[in-house]
Amino acid sequence: MIGLAHPRRYFRNMRMLLLVVVFGAFLLEAGAARAAEAYAPAGPMMQTQEILQSSNVIVTGPGDRDAKLVELKVLLRDFLDTDALGRRSMGKHLEGVSPAQEQRFLSLFRDLFVRTYVQRLLLFDVPEFSYGDERITGETAEVETEIVTDRDRFGVDYDLRKTDDGWAATDIRIEDVSLGANFRSQFDRALSKDSLDGLLDRLERKLHGKKKPAPSQ
Repeated sequence: MIGLAHPRRYFRNMRMLLLVVVFGAFLLEAGAARAAEAYAPAGPMMQTQEILQSSNVIVTGPGDRDAKLVELKVLLRDFLDTDALGRRSMGKHLEGVSPAQEQRFLSLFRDLFVRTYVQRLLLFDVPEFSYGDERITGETAEVETEIVTDRDRFGVDYDLRKTDDGWAATDIRIEDVSLGANFRSQFDRALSKDSLDGLLDRLERKLHGKKKPAPSQ
């Protein structure tokens, strides 16, 4: 029998076959790791850089202010987690409200926050950006940046959280002033004098130019 007549050749062939199987599995695993790395979402620093560089192209490019505003809103739509920002800014004032009221507020806040952030970007004719530290703690991160002009530098830091598609900003601090905290202060003052629906009506008029309804006769 072949197995008995050539035992050394048999075992040598088996070892070769085993090596081929193991080496092939290694190559497959390495290839899968490289593919996963290639398609992995960018880290918080890289994603922030990509967004700011794209913002810079829009701000310094052709078109009037309104056209740039629209382009920037589209660009920032997925980068800014305005729902998290809105809930943090409104705090206790969202407790006990109806789902419809909460959804209306979050929708209006999204427009308000993006417009506020975008308008600050548009204050600079030719903004440049520099980058500081990136700190990652589990599912959250902080990225330090600066807006650089011919005359000055302005610190802008981003708090981010990990998402299925990468990272999204949950707050932005300009010269150590949190935009989320700034909105919270404004909402606290407004709601000490008005109802939530009254505040939402005023935000609607401010953002979308809707007229105040006439009093019923």
